[in-house]
Order: sequence, then structure tokens, then C-alpha cells
Amino acid sequence: MTETKELGAARLLRIQEAAAEVGLTPRSVRYYEEFGLLRPAARSEGDYRLYDETDVERLRFIKGLRDDAGFSLAEIAQLLEDEAARERLHAAYHATTDPTERQRILRERLASYERQIETLRRKIGRLQTMVDETEARRAHTVAKIADFGSGEQL
Repeated sequence: MTETKELGAARLLRIQEAAAEVGLTPRSVRYYEEFGLLRPAARSEGDYRLYDETDVERLRFIKGLRDDAGFSLAEIAQLLEDEAARERLHAAYHATTDPTERQRILRERLASYERQIETLRRKIGRLQTMVDETEARRAHTVAKIADFGSGEQL
């Protein structure tokens, strides 16, 4: 039995509903929670996990990074932590007028961006290596076809 709950104005979904909405299995959602990538918005009286729209969007983001971009869960965790740190730093920056503190916060934010860029560049490098290897295998296959005298250009 799946039932959507309302808590105030927020629509809360049980794990099966949230997983289905994103195209995941409930086990995957539980695993992301165990890995620290996600925390349910609430728990029901029966201790069922309940997810709000922010959680569902986070699941979509995680799924996209994993499935579409091929990131590992460790890389996803680092990207999510960097994003959370930038949000905390944004709030801290606006909470102070001290120029020295603001400069420290901006340097910390810059380091976060640099970590994220390095993670993305490593991913691009691995993908480029895969493209290069596939192109080399393709060229090898084209050469073998040519050896048969077909003369066909691929």
C-alpha cells in the first residue's frame, strides 16, 4: 500500500513512490541513504521514510550523475558536499561585514570550485581515453576489412 502524506503544505512520498517517480528501486534509494547521499525529509508514525520534492530532485540529480555522466558514488558524494559547503559559505558571507572574514570565505568557496573542476576534468579525461581506445579499435577493424580487398571506406 502506498500512500502520499501531506505535512503542512509539503507533499511527502513513501520510498516506493519517490523511487518510482525518479526511475529507481527502493533499494537504490536506501543505499544512497546508507552512503550518506540522501536523508529523508521525515519519518511516518510507522517509521516509514518520507521524501519531499527537494529529496526527489536530489535523487534525480544523483541518478543523472550516476547514469548519464558515469560518476561513482564517492564522486557524487564529493560534488554534493561541495555544493552544501558553498551554500553554507554563501550564508556565512552575508552574515558578516568583516572584510577579512569575507575574503577567507571567498577563498574557501574558490577551493570548492577548484575541487569540483578537478573532479570534472578527471571524468573528461577518462571519457576521452575511452573515445580514443574505441576509435583505435574501429581503425583496426577498418584496416582488417581493407585487407579483404573490399575497398569499402568506413
